[in-house]
Amino acid sequence: MSFSTTAERQSAYSDRIAGRAGTRLTALDGLRGVAAVVVVLYHLFLIAEPVLRRQGGSGVGSPLWWVSQTPLKLVTAGSEAVLVFFVLSGLVVALPALKPGSFSWSGFLSGRLARLYLPVWASIGIGTLLIWMIPRDDSTVGQGTWMYTSQATSTNWSSFLTEASLIRASYDLNNVLWSLRWELLFSVLLPLFLALAVVTARYWVIALTAAVALSTIGVLSGIDGLRYLPVFFIGTLMAVRLDAIREWTRRRLLRRRSTLWGVALAGGALLLLICQWLLRPLVPAGSVAGTLLAQLSVLGAAGVVLAAIGVPPVRAALEARAPQWLGRVSFSLYLIHMPLLATLTFMFGDDRWWLVALITVPLAVLAAWGFNRVIEGPSQRLARHISGSVSRRLDARRAG
Repeated sequence: MSFSTTAERQSAYSDRIAGRAGTRLTALDGLRGVAAVVVVLYHLFLIAEPVLRRQGGSGVGSPLWWVSQTPLKLVTAGSEAVLVFFVLSGLVVALPALKPGSFSWSGFLSGRLARLYLPVWASIGIGTLLIWMIPRDDSTVGQGTWMYTSQATSTNWSSFLTEASLIRASYDLNNVLWSLRWELLFSVLLPLFLALAVVTARYWVIALTAAVALSTIGVLSGIDGLRYLPVFFIGTLMAVRLDAIREWTRRRLLRRRSTLWGVALAGGALLLLICQWLLRPLVPAGSVAGTLLAQLSVLGAAGVVLAAIGVPPVRAALEARAPQWLGRVSFSLYLIHMPLLATLTFMFGDDRWWLVALITVPLAVLAAWGFNRVIEGPSQRLARHISGSVSRRLDARRAG
């Protein structure tokens, strides 16, 4: 293929990007789906890790080394995938508020609450029902392991209601709900995040540096709000600067070495995402240097989102049918997999983590499809109805 043909195709692709400035970023749906699968695999890794360490050690060449200190870690980089979720939320939640025309924050928030809480309540209900139906014996899992210390073996109305409120710091009926706590707070604070992003948009390098610095201070001080909310701000800043990002992407697609640029961006972002794991033999986890290194994953998460927007091969891969389908059920998969995984682990024991994995992955995907059809889809439609109704009533009141 000649360079001129390649350049023409890249130019055409650039024009399509520029012409779709107001359309949905479908590649981000695919990215969300991939990230949800990574979270599922990460939780399976947490179950397998003590067994792998006991049976084969953690030295170079061991199974644990291969899955935790090589690029294969990308498959189980669950904590990092949650950072990608936070950047995505900051971007896609902010975009509607930036469109020309009226935006009702009250309408948005009322719909957002329904969009989050209804599926959350359903997932907690399913988790509670599974505990009642299939009693959990903690002797089937190793003492001190993640499954032993972080999963409920019994439940009551008090724990159900406090977890359903999304105000707790930790959750043992459905562990993943800790992240929804920050999604909720970001939604409440959206006007503040938008105002700050608009004011600092021209000085985005300083704003990005400040966000990463604040997140690092949050990690060092143990203040989770300071640790996670700046990650949402990075996504909001990307939303405000989306046209500039697209133009920046368009210019680089016209260069002779555009392919190398795309590979460098995507590959560099993925390396930043897991660099703390790759360098763990040199920089111990928990040390100040290790913490600073781990915070590079925040930049990696932003880079992954940027690559999904602007690197053609990455965008095309994420717009394929399988990632798009996973994107549609990603929230359901995120919510429903943990109750299933915990139930199966207590049933079979963590020594048979491989059996748990073989059953959990297809079962969770199937359950996510059903959950999306029965719970999440209707909650989305109800959320849109509530949002529109609140917005119309406020408009009528102002007009009156």
